[in-house]
Amino acid sequence: MVVKGQKINERYEIIKLLGEGGMANVFLAEDIILGRKVAVKVLRGDLAGDEKFVRRFQREALAASSLGHPNIVEMYDVGEDNGDFYIVMEYVDGRNLKQLIKKRGALTFPEVIDIMLQLTDGLSHAHDAYIIHRDIKPQNILILENGLVKITDFGIAMALNNTQLTQTNSVMGSVHYLPPEQAAGKGSTIKSDVYALGILMYELLTGKLPFKGENAVEIALKHMKDPLPSLRRELNDVPQSLENVIIKASAKNPKNRYSSAREMHEDLKTVMDEDRLNEPRHIYKYLEHDLEDTKVLPVIKEEKEAEKIAKPIKENDFRPNKKPFIILGGILLSLIIFLFIAFIVYPKLTRVPDIKVPDVSNLSVQEAESKLKGLGFEVAVDIEEVSSSTIKEGKIVKTSPAAGRMIKKGTTIILYQSTGENTIIIENYIGKDFIEIKTSLILKGITVRQEKKDVDDVTLYRDKESIIIDQSVEPKTVLKEGDEIILYVPNIYDVYPNFVEEKWSEADVRAFALEYEINIDVEYKDTNDKEPDIVIYQSRAPESPIVKGVTLKVEITREIIEEEPNQDEGEDEL
Repeated sequence: MVVKGQKINERYEIIKLLGEGGMANVFLAEDIILGRKVAVKVLRGDLAGDEKFVRRFQREALAASSLGHPNIVEMYDVGEDNGDFYIVMEYVDGRNLKQLIKKRGALTFPEVIDIMLQLTDGLSHAHDAYIIHRDIKPQNILILENGLVKITDFGIAMALNNTQLTQTNSVMGSVHYLPPEQAAGKGSTIKSDVYALGILMYELLTGKLPFKGENAVEIALKHMKDPLPSLRRELNDVPQSLENVIIKASAKNPKNRYSSAREMHEDLKTVMDEDRLNEPRHIYKYLEHDLEDTKVLPVIKEEKEAEKIAKPIKENDFRPNKKPFIILGGILLSLIIFLFIAFIVYPKLTRVPDIKVPDVSNLSVQEAESKLKGLGFEVAVDIEEVSSSTIKEGKIVKTSPAAGRMIKKGTTIILYQSTGENTIIIENYIGKDFIEIKTSLILKGITVRQEKKDVDDVTLYRDKESIIIDQSVEPKTVLKEGDEIILYVPNIYDVYPNFVEEKWSEADVRAFALEYEINIDVEYKDTNDKEPDIVIYQSRAPESPIVKGVTLKVEITREIIEEEPNQDEGEDEL
């Protein structure tokens, strides 16, 4: 059981539970190495006990981690810790579309189009990488406050594949968006994701699901057989062009759907254009319910039909024919025997026993292999390497699955060999970017601390606040895992300009004082020798740091206005 404060793989510290699902619990955690918040999804116990599922899950999740798109939640890490299988993903501070629909009900046309454009763009990127989601539903789509949409759960959805119909807690959420071909037991294609997008779009526009039922099977059958309810009956003002997008995306016969999410994306771009609003309603080229190839029945010849009609009816023809009932009874009996053998006898005869994984830590590779194979396990050819401060170099640190777990005989065990204590030779980092160096050192187990250091000329470091100017450990020094290094960056602060040389005006100085929240004391100097309204003195020296709340004194020139002689006074003198 995962609890608050627990460190998964000695790296992801659990902060709180974000949500519980049918397949996994999601936790908010702190990545103590990179110093960022992450979402950690821990697989449910019964799924974690299914070795085939776990292997498929890890493979598919690693494949999905290669996806990089703004509308897809980034996957950082996949692993196992003391029997708990987990994936580490980008933490998205938002809510899922199902929560939004419950709160808002139907969304507006522009909102739905914007959401669908983002979803089709993200899925197009995944499809280009040959990755199908297989479980598109509003619970797997997150939306941020700024409207950005992100698709999540690629790894789990792909690993479950068709087995999801057996997951009691998850099927009701998924079956509402299940394509008919998947409900019929066929494989998934990119058009399966397109179908789910069409059903989701219907729900966003109406606030309700098109197909409902008391159980998963009933809903699945409706997806296969029932026509999609008319959107225009739900929304009188919906343009035909918008309904056509849903009709085409959610067509029961895949031949009638968009060929790709990209095609749907391009169609959505112009869906509200004036010339498209009243376009003709889509009519399908292929039969909606014909998911199989059409079968051609042989034509009955007229002669045989005529003979059948003209054949006289005999009294014996009305006697019941027991032969079909005997044949049917034999078939049913055979089927019961077969099912009994297949589900009761055969599993008991072929059941592989569960064996406890032994602790092989501190053993050599050869000793560990011998012990594991002696118990009936297989051992992976490739040996993984990890650093350890407690296990000597060359010895086994741990196994996957972990020691103590009960697993099937014949399961392949991965060995992790110690490379000894992690050490690193410190280089000269001066002039390099702080974030880049910090990340590389932290990944090697070194604790990095940042401090600011004053510089002689601040102007040389404008826009270079993250450049390393000094370090606490000399180059070529050997540090081990857990040691600390201090990297110094320039202490950049705002400084006073040279008001005098740059001939600042009174208005400019007052605006400067207002911006930096300092007081200003202006003194005017009358002069005819200099240009008026310019600073000729400042109390704070140029390039000295600006401190909020201090007083800046300046002297500003003011032109002397000479008074003209009084005319009356001249006349009195005469």
